[in-house]
Amino acid sequence: MIILYRVDDRLVHGQVVEGWVPHLRAEELAVVSDEISGDEMRRAIMRFATPEEVDLKIMTVAEASAYLPEAATSAKKVLLLLPGLSEAVALMDKGIKFPSLNIGGMHYSAGKNLSIGKAIFLNDQDCASLRTLSSAGIKIEGRGVPSDSPVDLMEAIA
Repeated sequence: MIILYRVDDRLVHGQVVEGWVPHLRAEELAVVSDEISGDEMRRAIMRFATPEEVDLKIMTVAEASAYLPEAATSAKKVLLLLPGLSEAVALMDKGIKFPSLNIGGMHYSAGKNLSIGKAIFLNDQDCASLRTLSSAGIKIEGRGVPSDSPVDLMEAIA
C-alpha cells in the first residue's frame, strides 16, 4: 500500500529517512523521476542514503504508472517520492489516483516568488499544478516532518 505521496526536491534525505520512514514504518521508497532514473551517480547516492532494511525503487513516470497500481494493493508499505509537481500531474494524467499529496520541500530558485513556510517556494506554474491536482480531489498539505502541523497549501495560494 502507498502510505504517503510526497513532493520533495531533495527526495531521499534526512527528513524522509529519519522522520517519515520510521513514523510510517515504510518498507520501500519509490522515487519517480525521468531525470534521476537515468543518472547513475544520483541513483547510487540515494541507495547509499536509504536505510538497509528499506527497499529503494527508482523509476520513470512511465514505469511508475505501471508499478503503482500493483504497489497500492500490496501489503508492503511504500512511500512515494516525487521531485516536483510536474511528476504528480503526469502520474495523475496516466490514471494514477492518490487521495492526498504531501509537499515537503520545494526550495527556492529563480522565479519562485511565493514562499510558504521555510521550505516551500512556488512559481506560477507550481500554483497552476497545485490547482489542477486539487481540482481532481487530491488533498494537498505542506509538511516537512511528521511532527509539523500541516499547512493547507490551497488556502495559502488562494
